Amino acid sequence: MENNDVTQQNTEKRKRVFSAIKPTGNPTLGNYLGAMQYWGGMSDEYDCLFSVADLHAITVAIEPKDLRENSKRLFALLIAIGIDPQKNILFMQSHVPAHAELSWLLNNYTMFGEASRMTQFKDKSKKAPENVNVGLFDYPVLMAADILLYQADIVPVGDDQMQHVELCRNIALRFNNKYSPTFTVPVGKVPTFGARIYSLSDPTAKMGKSEGAGDGTVFILDKPEDIMRKFKRAVTDCDTKVKASKDKLGITNLLTIYASLTGGTVQSAEREFENADYATFKARVGEAAVERLRPIREKYERLRADDGALLGIMKDGADVAARLARRTLEKVYKKIGFVRL
Repeated sequence: MENNDVTQQNTEKRKRVFSAIKPTGNPTLGNYLGAMQYWGGMSDEYDCLFSVADLHAITVAIEPKDLRENSKRLFALLIAIGIDPQKNILFMQSHVPAHAELSWLLNNYTMFGEASRMTQFKDKSKKAPENVNVGLFDYPVLMAADILLYQADIVPVGDDQMQHVELCRNIALRFNNKYSPTFTVPVGKVPTFGARIYSLSDPTAKMGKSEGAGDGTVFILDKPEDIMRKFKRAVTDCDTKVKASKDKLGITNLLTIYASLTGGTVQSAEREFENADYATFKARVGEAAVERLRPIREKYERLRADDGALLGIMKDGADVAARLARRTLEKVYKKIGFVRL
């Protein structure tokens, strides 16, 4: 299916999904098993738009070379995990100027009080008090623009982003009520599928995305030998039984990972390893991770080997996204009262 076909299928039977991912950090096995592995298949049911949210990435300090590399890496990785650019609209946020344009317009329909109540702004301000910039404060309005530009029906988000979707809904309703129905009022959905994966070195903490996360984090693009080393060093306990329990968090995490990688259940994994020692068990989980991630890494490397082709895919996606976005933006300009040429 060509990209042009995607733009024509936003019917009652085919709802539109929008999801944006910041190019910060390095996606992990936890990110993949928890959500990313399912993104490619969403186009079977929905019209899907996926954006690398590079405009959002600059609200925190980031080096230009890192922003460029992270953006290309994430864009290629999204294709490698199964998001087909022929079945989805995949684009770089900064390649569609309408995001920044609509964000400015929506600022004027967002109340200062409701924006100041966003908990993520408060949390990030405490963590980096030296960089409390206006962009960080305005982040949720840009997110609203991202969603509303494409008349999205559904926005898959984590619990921590649901407050931002509610603000987006308020802005859309406020604008629709002031002028006339213009924006689809989206629904935020926290995915119920996918496993919650924890650090291999600290099974009480989630698997972190930062480059300095250490052996507790398996990155999607890790080399096989690094994956095996990390699993062999995974924290377990002084017992010898491979069984899930609230008192055996390390083993439970490894069983969850193995079940997610192989398509089984934690219970079936327990039966498979009931007579295995910890060393054998950890090695088998590592091997399962290596084999699951191998084709992703290989496809990613092929994509990154041809920078021109990758930029071409970006341009094709941006062209389709820009046409959709411009359609919404022009309606907004006219309704507000701007003179159009």
